[in-house]
Amino acid sequence: MRRYAVLASITLSLLATLTFADPGKADDETAENSTPEASCLCLWEGSFADVQDRADLVAAVTVTGGKGNSVDLAVDSILRGREYNQSIRLWLQARDYCRPDATEFPANSRWVMALYRITEQVPGGFDPMTPNISYGRLGDYYLSSCGGYWLQLHDDRVTGNLVDAPRWERDPKMTPVLLDLLAAYIRGDTSQDALRQASREDPALRELMLDTSEFLREAQ
Repeated sequence: MRRYAVLASITLSLLATLTFADPGKADDETAENSTPEASCLCLWEGSFADVQDRADLVAAVTVTGGKGNSVDLAVDSILRGREYNQSIRLWLQARDYCRPDATEFPANSRWVMALYRITEQVPGGFDPMTPNISYGRLGDYYLSSCGGYWLQLHDDRVTGNLVDAPRWERDPKMTPVLLDLLAAYIRGDTSQDALRQASREDPALRELMLDTSEFLREAQ
């Protein structure tokens, strides 16, 4: 009987420990396990060349600032679509939204983005207690992470998941492609083959050709 009493006492102690455990710690563990990567499930829709024509606005932009899960963009040039404001707001990852994290787009970085305009109110999309963490306001934009919807822009050349790149690869090994060539593709003036060839061109060979051309000009 004494053994059973000891076991019962240990059991009650364990139950009390579980009952009065710190609920905040449990909430923290739940939040940690509910990462955007774990909660957002979507199929890969394709590289930039495949998905850009689905978006409402394709533009070259510069990040001017940000707060919460939003960043502000200066519209440098519009490649497709219409936008009359020189500055637009872009809403990124929060909750289970399938979007890239805002930290991927630091201030002063430049990008070519294929953006979707927010045209409908989403239930629970705005919390007045956390106004900077939101689905987004009507008329603003969001960026999908389910395809190659953005390219990095540097010195008027783009890199990223442009054409035929591996799924979910954001920075594949490639030759930077001129923004003008990408703009021509978006207008329908050139083909994916041209983008593909430009992105796979051997940079060392290109430099050699440029050096050779310069040498020939100087020799004349």
